[in-house]
Amino acid sequence: MNPTPVCFQKHIPAIGSFSLRPLQIPDDMALIHRWVNLDYARYWGLQGMALAEVEAEYRNISTKAQVYLGFCNNAPAFLLECYDPRQYALDQHYAWQAGDAGMHILVAPAEQRVADFTWTVFTVIMAFIFDDRRVQRLVVEPDIRNADIHTLNKRAGFVYQKTINLPNKTAYLAFCTRNHYYAALAKASRQSPPQHSAAHLQADTWAQANTLLLIKAISELAHELVIVPEHQYQEGEWGYYRLPTDQAAVEYRFRAQLLSLEHWHIDPASLEKWAGGNLAALDALAFITENQASLGIAPALLPIYMEEITSTLYGSAYKLCKQSGKVAELVGADFQTLETAMMAGHPAFIANNGRIGFDAADYQAYAPEAATPVNLIWLAAHKSKVEFACSEDLTYEDLLVQELGAAALANFARILEQQGLVAADYYLLPVHPWQWYNKLVQLFAADLAAKHLLCLGYGDDAYLAQQSIRTFFNISQPHKRYVKTALSILNMGFMRGLSPYYMSTTPAINDCINGLISQDPYLSTKGFSILREVAAIGYRHSYYEAALRQDSPYKKMLAALWRDSPVPQLQAGQHLMTMAALLHTDGQGAALLPALIAASGLSTHAWLHAYLDCYLSPLLHCFYAYDLVFMPHGENLILVLENQVPIRAIMKDIAEEAAIMNPNVLLSDKVQRLAVDVPEELKLLSIFTDCFDLIFRYLAEILYVHSGFPEHQFWQLVAACILDYQAAHPELAEKFARHDLFAPEFIRSCLNRLQLRNNQQMVDLANPAQSLQFVGTLANPIAAFRPVSPKSTNREADTEACL
Repeated sequence: MNPTPVCFQKHIPAIGSFSLRPLQIPDDMALIHRWVNLDYARYWGLQGMALAEVEAEYRNISTKAQVYLGFCNNAPAFLLECYDPRQYALDQHYAWQAGDAGMHILVAPAEQRVADFTWTVFTVIMAFIFDDRRVQRLVVEPDIRNADIHTLNKRAGFVYQKTINLPNKTAYLAFCTRNHYYAALAKASRQSPPQHSAAHLQADTWAQANTLLLIKAISELAHELVIVPEHQYQEGEWGYYRLPTDQAAVEYRFRAQLLSLEHWHIDPASLEKWAGGNLAALDALAFITENQASLGIAPALLPIYMEEITSTLYGSAYKLCKQSGKVAELVGADFQTLETAMMAGHPAFIANNGRIGFDAADYQAYAPEAATPVNLIWLAAHKSKVEFACSEDLTYEDLLVQELGAAALANFARILEQQGLVAADYYLLPVHPWQWYNKLVQLFAADLAAKHLLCLGYGDDAYLAQQSIRTFFNISQPHKRYVKTALSILNMGFMRGLSPYYMSTTPAINDCINGLISQDPYLSTKGFSILREVAAIGYRHSYYEAALRQDSPYKKMLAALWRDSPVPQLQAGQHLMTMAALLHTDGQGAALLPALIAASGLSTHAWLHAYLDCYLSPLLHCFYAYDLVFMPHGENLILVLENQVPIRAIMKDIAEEAAIMNPNVLLSDKVQRLAVDVPEELKLLSIFTDCFDLIFRYLAEILYVHSGFPEHQFWQLVAACILDYQAAHPELAEKFARHDLFAPEFIRSCLNRLQLRNNQQMVDLANPAQSLQFVGTLANPIAAFRPVSPKSTNREADTEACL
């Protein structure tokens, strides 16, 4: 049986790959005839029919429904009929709405028992139907005697409304909206067989995950001079290296090319571990213990770091098993498909997917790569305990109407009134479901008992977790705002809470920066903008506030902010991707960036010129014209693309990660924390570290390895972008000289050293510059392109040579 042409695919790690294709008549009829004549298919209504009769029936059904054959691991597994309920006269029994769809499901007889197989098929079918954004609600009419399907329907979130009489049966009429299904799916993740949580932990996948993480660990730790591989000999462009460990009998051997910025490009196939003179399996956790002294991590912190490494491996194995995120499928993919397909996390941090606090079911429910829709829980918080702030062009009332809608607001007000409370005395705030069940119910028990806090239940809209784990994108209504929530899990060096005090000034800071950017003519020509954080709310825990004078995660457990969505900014033919996607390499080793460039039809030079112009040029201007810096790493930067070419950049995560590096700038009280005092010699690290070392270092490697694009040409394009900016702004010549981007070298800032020193709070957010870890310098890859002198530099010729 040939499963092509496939119209939908989904991989379930516990079971395998599912796919659907249109039913083929007459080719599939012998199979379907056998299925519908089995005893358990009695409710299908075709028992006793001959093959020719079944074929005739399906020719008729195909005139008013779409019929699909489903496969599991290429074996026929189920039959699906999708239809407009009006085709079966169901609209005589309820008020039909645009976006309604009906379905009939028949699962194949089991050749061998697989735990929860039928439920898994059900979720694949629901995912397929709701993948069509036009479908808003499923309507089903199962026979009242079919107990098995009622169990599945209710588990999936169907609400049974009434009994109806149809020509061939007495049936229940039941409905399931997209959001009801997503909420039910999150609940069902805890009811799945316990084996499912470990299904992706197979020997070959685990070995691949360990190899990938070891390559990254050796490369990044060598880059930061934590470890020093010993050069043995050279063959052409490849050096052969030996890496001793703290254990005399253990060493690693590999071949590598040392690229610009001392980036170690290691051939994965060459990596070997030798223990006691024998080859040994590659093991990332063993590598940590073998190098414990070299890493310099404190004994008390080592177990936590090892837990983060283990969790990172667990997540990597899951992503490798997903069999999604393949480059061929991601070119031109939508924003959230790209977001949930990312494989590697932060490019520099080794332990970058710790998420300590999540259990295995939480992982399936809330990890970005799991791509499970989430409904947020809403609380009412007494105004006496709350800091709320919003942008000047927004009010609390408008925010809630826009985000919740009048019907939901009225329902929440009724809940408060039924408790004898006055709705006007409370603010509403969304919380992460994990935070509610694992932290807020217990730690805010006194507030709940006193009705300073009241749980109102789940909201209607479904969201997807972003790579930043605690930020959610609204998939029910993508034009609505992101919601960022406090989440008390330990992830990549921080407990991911939100400070109520920071929330009180967040909108004002965003308004300030947005006003500065929007009025600047140069930034306007580049299309550069920010996603404003337009409203924020934080709840103060009176006991912890009284007991703890210093900063603490216990004071950051209940807060949220709303950030504008980029979707309304799009024009026809444009799509979005985070810049992190440019670093994506799939499980088969294919890189997305070269595929994007190929799909654009541009040369690599021209594509990179467009990218640098929309990304680097605005950052240069913000720095030199305003002393304004961001945290412009891949996940914080959204690219707008046309024909796979970046045309402009949108910066997000503003309030916590933007700064004006001038303590003397006059700012209002609400935005004064923007102004920071940074030593002169460190200011340019906002470009050198954040752009050169943490983005361009990896882009240059990808282009060199996957496209053969010479490194020096990449850095020449970076230099050309900078020189173009400088030529356009001669009034800033003094600052160009004082903060020289063409300096021979710059300070090496080390992120993994930060995490190894303190993996629970890497940086003091009140004074981040003092927390940084520096070791020596890096040779500046654009220093060679410094113009000899203004008179002898032909900028037009230089730029043309690059393009």
